[in-house]
Amino acid sequence: MMNKSLTNKSLTFAMAQINTIVGNMTANISTILTYAHRAADHHADIIVFPEMAITGYPIDDLVFQNDFRQQVSTAPQHLAQQLQDEGLGDLTVIVGCLEVEPTPDHDEEIWYTENHNSAYVISHGSIQTIYQKHYLPTYGVFDELRLFAPGDHITTITVNGYRIGLAICEDLWREGGTVSQLAKENIDVLVSLNGSPYTEGKMTVRHHLLHDRAREVNAPSIYLNQVGAQDNLVFDGGSFIIDPNGTLLLQQPQFTEDLSYWTLTGHQSHATSSTPLASNTEQIYQACVLGLKDYMAKNHMTQVVLGLSGGIDSALVATMAVDALGANNVYGIAMPSHISSKDSLTDATTLAHNLGCHFSVEPIHNMVTSINNQLHVHGLAADNLQSRVRGLILMAYANKHHLVALDTTNKSELAVGYFTMYGDSVGGYAPISDVYKTRVYELARWRNNLTTSSITHPIPESTLTKPASAELHENQKDEDDLPPYPVLDSFLYQYIEQGKKAADIHLPELSETDKNRLIHMISAAEWKRRQLPQGPKISACALCKDRNIPVSQQFI
Repeated sequence: MMNKSLTNKSLTFAMAQINTIVGNMTANISTILTYAHRAADHHADIIVFPEMAITGYPIDDLVFQNDFRQQVSTAPQHLAQQLQDEGLGDLTVIVGCLEVEPTPDHDEEIWYTENHNSAYVISHGSIQTIYQKHYLPTYGVFDELRLFAPGDHITTITVNGYRIGLAICEDLWREGGTVSQLAKENIDVLVSLNGSPYTEGKMTVRHHLLHDRAREVNAPSIYLNQVGAQDNLVFDGGSFIIDPNGTLLLQQPQFTEDLSYWTLTGHQSHATSSTPLASNTEQIYQACVLGLKDYMAKNHMTQVVLGLSGGIDSALVATMAVDALGANNVYGIAMPSHISSKDSLTDATTLAHNLGCHFSVEPIHNMVTSINNQLHVHGLAADNLQSRVRGLILMAYANKHHLVALDTTNKSELAVGYFTMYGDSVGGYAPISDVYKTRVYELARWRNNLTTSSITHPIPESTLTKPASAELHENQKDEDDLPPYPVLDSFLYQYIEQGKKAADIHLPELSETDKNRLIHMISAAEWKRRQLPQGPKISACALCKDRNIPVSQQFI
């Protein structure tokens, strides 16, 4: 590829894919300085950090907090001074941060000034220039137009004779926008700072997108993404560089912090060592594990408790919890009733033994009988009473031992309301709430076959093969109330992710009456879903964040 620069000097980029903490600017700047030192030791000329790396991302309504705004208004300059003081002044640092005007010191009022999602270019102890993000997404999980004002000027910088154009995340996605303007500037490299959450299959989409932009500007293009989880978003990193021919020059790993390097010399841009992307199934598993791990760490929590029923959902969540937190930080409780099969308790016991986590058994029959002697409930209410007693035990245990209870409900159950409020739905975090039931089995089988872990085949084979059942009454099976999960999940995917109408969903196993019944179940469960804990988003349309249907409505 012909580089447009006339210089014969080289230009080395350091790609700092870091995990930030929203609101903790002190910790974030410390991380930035650590990576800057490593980059300088490697003789890098430029180090690039993710979108909003100084503040963490997304900041949501922290943007309206006066004390937050006052602190962030001076943070980039403080970083610039620290870089200079620590001998890093020659290093060009490109880092994302909220840009605010200094605000008066009023404690009782919110002072609305113009906020920008910006990229700061820092060197020699000062801020050299600031680029303000042009396009502010307001779809799915994003609400940026409410929080920020759009920028309207393109920005280029020159380092070692190379002309570099800047963009931030959404700017790449808009045809005829920022990148089209930069294409007229004869740039040598396009650099984009990103805070792009993981969804299934997104890496392929990003690669295609950046290839298009690289061709548009006729220059190698850098996609630097943040890594780590924030509430129900998981940022997978996976930063990369692509040239106009579609050659992948660098691919950083997903779901882990990383510092990688790439050098441009005169007319040559060579590929460097890259990390192969994991399979789709492994990516989803890693996203769920990272979501739980960071949720716990960033909220200063260390241990979890969950019910072990002997079923596939609790088995997968327990395994994820051990992978995220370590076996000594996971407590499993089996809570058999007179309905529970002996095999279920055996499977729960075997799972706990395989994982090496804490395990105890708390039979619920006497508690259920005592409550029912007073309330005299029957049918569904009696079934749900068992689930609610189990929820009571979990929350009491969590309260007593300062643990976080994990909700093991999957997306198929959440969608149609096939769970008990204040029963199996209790908890502070729900690791598989965006994972369909058929995918739960797929993830479990993948994890059982994982040979790189010290724990292999943790989930008993009988858990993988027996019919799914809540075991709330004799001989109960999920398929007594629902279509087989492969059919149900296909319907749910088409209806929720693809937004199809019932008439456009062609499944020979379902009649029109069946499809309308499922749609009614989805709508009727909206109030239940609103009360559930958050969990990691891994699909294009997570029920907890992307699908905001009113609870009180008479359309669906």
